[in-house]
Amino acid sequence: SPTATRGLVALMDMEAVIGGAASHFGGPSAFAEMMSAIFGYMFWQAQKQKREWHQLFHFVNDAGHCENGLYALKANYKVAGLDIEHLRHFRSIDSVLTGHGEAHLFPQSVYISNGPLGSGIPQAQGLAAAESLSDSPRTTVVAISDGGCMEGEAREAFAAIPGLAANKKLGPVLCMISDNNTKLSGRIDKDSFSMTPTFASLAAQGWNVITVGDGHDLQGVFTAIEQAMDALKKDPKTPVALWCKTIKGKGVKKTEESASGGHGFPLKKYDELPAFLTEIFTAQEMPQPLKRWLDDLVARETKKSTASSSSVKKEKVQDGVSKALIEAVEKHQLPVISISADLQGSTGVENFRKKFPAHTFEVGVAESNMVSMGIGLSKQGYLPVVDTFAQFGVTKGALPLIMSGLSEGPVLGIFSHTGFQDAADGASHQALAYLAMSGSIPHVETYCLTCSEEAYHLVSQALQQMAEDKKRGVAGKSYLFFLGRETFPPQFNESATYKLGKAHVISDRLENAPQKVMIAVSGSLVTQALEAQEKLAQKNIGSIVVNPAVMNRPDVEFFAKWLPKADGNLVTLEDHRVIGGMASVLVQELLTHDVKITKLRSLGVGDEFGRSSYTAKDLYKLHGLDADAVVKAVTH
Repeated sequence: SPTATRGLVALMDMEAVIGGAASHFGGPSAFAEMMSAIFGYMFWQAQKQKREWHQLFHFVNDAGHCENGLYALKANYKVAGLDIEHLRHFRSIDSVLTGHGEAHLFPQSVYISNGPLGSGIPQAQGLAAAESLSDSPRTTVVAISDGGCMEGEAREAFAAIPGLAANKKLGPVLCMISDNNTKLSGRIDKDSFSMTPTFASLAAQGWNVITVGDGHDLQGVFTAIEQAMDALKKDPKTPVALWCKTIKGKGVKKTEESASGGHGFPLKKYDELPAFLTEIFTAQEMPQPLKRWLDDLVARETKKSTASSSSVKKEKVQDGVSKALIEAVEKHQLPVISISADLQGSTGVENFRKKFPAHTFEVGVAESNMVSMGIGLSKQGYLPVVDTFAQFGVTKGALPLIMSGLSEGPVLGIFSHTGFQDAADGASHQALAYLAMSGSIPHVETYCLTCSEEAYHLVSQALQQMAEDKKRGVAGKSYLFFLGRETFPPQFNESATYKLGKAHVISDRLENAPQKVMIAVSGSLVTQALEAQEKLAQKNIGSIVVNPAVMNRPDVEFFAKWLPKADGNLVTLEDHRVIGGMASVLVQELLTHDVKITKLRSLGVGDEFGRSSYTAKDLYKLHGLDADAVVKAVTH
């Protein structure tokens, strides 16, 4: 039942929101009928042939933000050991039901990990290639959204699959496309460009295209799948694309009509959920298991006492980014241009784009294209600002960033949601190698921002420097600013001076302590370092917390001055892999310049991926990056 899927997704999302995490409703609601139909078909065929469904089919979900819909569907069928009770813990650190499907955590349900849009279909291409070598090839089914189809690797696969299939290099392939003309930040055709010509071109590329005008007509979708499977049996050399017109946020009028289609879960308070579910189940009675869950949730939350609000002001680091960009145009008349890949609401550039729409371009879900477009604008004298999540900026943007240096067209990158700051989305979205991937590129400076004040000053200075370089006819550098997702104090030290390339002291409590240590901390972990400083003081251990700021070109002069005052004892703390992170670069540079380190402990992520949790704090504790881990590193 697609309606049951929507109801279960709403309940799962509400549990995640209560826990402090983000979640998704719009995507899985758009896919609900398509997923019900394809799994119904696969299970039916397996039953007829008395085999397991996965012996007949591969299923790949490219639309990772719709995985919660699949969890709901499978729990309804009790597949992969799931039941409705498991759904209650969606996205928590105790659950394998991660924000996006993770094969390394839940292989019983997820064969191919997902999350980064457009990455599933080329992996499905690989599965189909393997099946071409089989005596009884499975049919490979992949589900993808129109947003995912904007990615370069998806477009490459769309071109390659029919060509390889025609040469008998692939087993049968069915691609199911949810075309709802909606991305995270709004309507695709309005904000960037229509995808209709792309889908219309599939036939010319060699696909057998079956169009479903109403992707929410369950019988119509099922019939189209039967037609597609019959076609593949007759002609496995011609892949089939099921082009389904859908509505993002289907089932609730408010989400259906919103610009983003209710991409994230639109409810913030549990008492809004009963009416939301009532609308979903308008045409039928809510099933008792869902009603019991709803009643339990409302009763539990009603009993909770209201937590006292903190008196400490907090805001997003992104606020400083927005302020710097707007001021650069308004006050200094700098030719700043924003090029976004659908995540401007998360990275801090949205307010700039609203204020100066003529200074903006939206390329859709296409990070490589975004950075490369910035190079061209830079060559023509503009100051291009590109933005996305850190995980996508450094992976899909790495080669374009190299070409930026080679073409002498520098860009400024705002790459957010570093490390475990994207807690709920899980491993695929958690950038744990962003410094290692970007810091060694020539003519690039990388910064980990800790607060909005630092963001404002450093982004402002970088834009000014880029403008001055252009006036002097010098290519100059690209500046990459990495930042978190959660809220932090606007500044940690009111007397701090923020300058490009310079480290600074956040908190100095060294005086008169018999034992001393320096804690060098980057990005979003400052609060953990300051909490550790308090705990160390209780043990009569003095400490100084410092922010290296620039990651790949350490401020050796600063550390040469301050590290001896901590008796050469150094603890590094970073939301990043230990290999190739801040500590790797900093320590090498200090030793190369004969700055003495008496004792070193480097805290970072080991040889492992992350997972989902409601907040980053749970992951900091799990991976030994919290305040207690710092205290242990100092005292043991």
